[in-house]
Amino acid sequence: MAVSVSRLTLAALSAVVAATAFTTPAGAAAYGNGISVREEAHLNPDNTVTLSGTYRCAPASPVGTVQISATLIQEGTRLTFGGDQAPNCDGEEHEWTASGTLRMTPGVHPGAARAETRLQRVGTSGTGLIPRAVHASNLAEDGREVTLSHSLR
Repeated sequence: MAVSVSRLTLAALSAVVAATAFTTPAGAAAYGNGISVREEAHLNPDNTVTLSGTYRCAPASPVGTVQISATLIQEGTRLTFGGDQAPNCDGEEHEWTASGTLRMTPGVHPGAARAETRLQRVGTSGTGLIPRAVHASNLAEDGREVTLSHSLR
């Protein structure tokens, strides 16, 4: 199966673009965007964990959405959740909350953990009915040690 030079070049260029899009330095924030995670995390009676904080994002581009994702890390267990759209990208600071199920991660318990959060712009490129590529770029991220405790909700 022969691969054309133009297709090979496009694939190599796509790999370079993807590598730069996914490697924003820790604590980075671009163009007035920002996100933070609170030092308190909650284990809920419904077998979920909740992280919260604040975010700020510039008005959204007409192409793509801005999403918030969160990760909880404790003793080798890593739980990533969220991916919800940031509802207000108006340059002002807003609250965010994200919860993830512990169904597949039963070892999470009260105590010390690490929380990481990311504000990302996600979009597609290409024309027509089928997009050619999905791309994501980090707008801001934060990470810190948190205390995970039982919630009464």
